[in-house]
Amino acid sequence: MATFDPRPRKPIVAGNWKMFKTEAEAEVLIGQLLQRLDPLIEGIEIVLCPPFTDLPLVGKLIDGSKWHLGAQNIHWERQGAFTGEISPSMLVGLGCRYVIVGHSERRAYFGESDETVNRKVKAALAAGLRPILCVGETLAEREQGRTEAVVERQLSGGLDGIDQLSGVDLVAAYEPVWAIGTGVPCGAGEAERVSGFIREVLGRLLGDGTAEEIRIQYGGSVKPGNIAQFTSRPGIDGALVGGASLEADSFATLIREALG
Repeated sequence: MATFDPRPRKPIVAGNWKMFKTEAEAEVLIGQLLQRLDPLIEGIEIVLCPPFTDLPLVGKLIDGSKWHLGAQNIHWERQGAFTGEISPSMLVGLGCRYVIVGHSERRAYFGESDETVNRKVKAALAAGLRPILCVGETLAEREQGRTEAVVERQLSGGLDGIDQLSGVDLVAAYEPVWAIGTGVPCGAGEAERVSGFIREVLGRLLGDGTAEEIRIQYGGSVKPGNIAQFTSRPGIDGALVGGASLEADSFATLIREALG
């Protein structure tokens, strides 16, 4: 495995609300978060990824803060007859800075492939959005010793045709499928080992310099009680958080723990 010189990378924690929170519920949650967290917080980047229906409201509520708005999905076309989809320009118009791409739930339930993920990554970058590219293996794949092969395939496919300059705006998220929503996180040491492998693959794909700039999150049953185990590791640059981002106390505590 390649050895990289350590460089400071600003930690990034993104809250993926998935299909939770009506507008009224989102307004309450954001109000509670703003009471518990400094809206001008330094030392860590906070991204909130609510459902599409909440994006305008959440964007308005966090306006003036240093928090960023993110979407959970994107279509690769600028416009067209794609019922139920949303385009890059629509997300930009709502104030989104980030977008989650290739989440395992999208791959498993909606048939997303490495090819469609790649098209979405390219569309996001072209629109000025920063994609959070999710990769990770299932339990069966891990038990078969295929973790590295699966992760490398997803990275190679998802980043096909991406150049070094564009790659700097990428965030990678290692999300082992078997840890998402199960309450059984990956061990911090193993998460860092796979994150190191991800950075090695990114180096081969985009160049070592670009790979060193890319932040790699861990995701999968991240909670206030274990976040520091991951973020204290120099090879892990933050977390993609699901359930723990849906309650103000847990998410605020998680952010403070990640700050150390």
